[in-house]
Amino acid sequence: MRAEPRYSEPFLREDLKTKMLFLGGPRQVGKTTLALRLLGNASKNHPAYLNWDFPASRKKILAADLPAAERIIVLDEIHKFKRWRNLVKGMYDQLGEQHSIVVTGSARLDYYRRGGDSLQGRYHYHRLHPFSLNEFSRDASRKDLDLLLKFGGFPEPLFSGSETKWRRWQLERTSRVINEDVRDLENIREISLMGLLADMLPSRVGAPLSLQALRNDLEVSHDSVRRWVDVFENLYFCFRVPPYGVSGVKAVKKEQKLYLWDWSMIEQPGFRFENMVASQLLKYCHFLQDTDGFRMELRYLRNVDEKEIDFVVLKEKKPLFAVECKTGERNISGAISYFAPRTPIPVFYQVHLGEKHRTAKIGGKKIEIVPFQRWAKAMKFP
Repeated sequence: MRAEPRYSEPFLREDLKTKMLFLGGPRQVGKTTLALRLLGNASKNHPAYLNWDFPASRKKILAADLPAAERIIVLDEIHKFKRWRNLVKGMYDQLGEQHSIVVTGSARLDYYRRGGDSLQGRYHYHRLHPFSLNEFSRDASRKDLDLLLKFGGFPEPLFSGSETKWRRWQLERTSRVINEDVRDLENIREISLMGLLADMLPSRVGAPLSLQALRNDLEVSHDSVRRWVDVFENLYFCFRVPPYGVSGVKAVKKEQKLYLWDWSMIEQPGFRFENMVASQLLKYCHFLQDTDGFRMELRYLRNVDEKEIDFVVLKEKKPLFAVECKTGERNISGAISYFAPRTPIPVFYQVHLGEKHRTAKIGGKKIEIVPFQRWAKAMKFP
């Protein structure tokens, strides 16, 4: 495991000067390691690190017994407490001048409020993502890209480079999400069926998600499967991309596409690559939103004739660019040729795993067929 800071660390340190810091993200993405870096590369035995899962720490948290000599306090997994927001609000209001508070959790901290007074205006929320190519290697080679595609962007399996460790890590992580996180945060009895759903989701990546098909396969109600997918999304196991509605092309408006935070779970190479690109774009959107306050959206474009562009990135509701994913070097896709002159999207990228790079124009729009490595570096993605 390397010791360099994560991409968001300078922004976290700056935000921590004025408000509390909430740090969310999937299990084992590196939140605790990052939080301990804020304490000065400390260990979990540091007095300022309080984990709700540790009984001794839990007592101190409930009593607001914070170490007086420590400027920064880390509260890990505290969202598992039903009234955590009231508790943290009280700490901040009474001790905020003495301590800077960092709250971390492997769930959407903006969703798991569990009642209580609002913390509006008291914190900055950041989401930590898996490693992208630029963060993994400043001068990425094809070997680096292959490692990222194979092992995913989570630190432990990626930096181990071991297939055995990757397989064991993947099984253990999925099991802990289902048997610990779901159990602690949700009132769901059919835990075994959620395990089956987790096994089904990788084969649904990249296509419009049919809850009806999942309902039939699991033999449960529509409300149940809808809620379970919501739970997995709130626990940073998967995320959904809604369609981009634009006049003049009869675009679909409701069907969402599903992707996983760990793209290494996907067997089919084309969909695995597409998921990695989706994760990179979501990281880009979250980064700009969390650090600069822009309203960012990740969408896809599909019309009723099933012509489709994989992704469209919106900033303040205006399209910045679109991305089409291809594993091999190809000519401009038919979907780009169709949508370029018919939509307000200014730039289209067709990213691939080959080496050729060329540009063109269609309907006055810039079209760029570009290797993924070159595209990621040129875009200066985090």
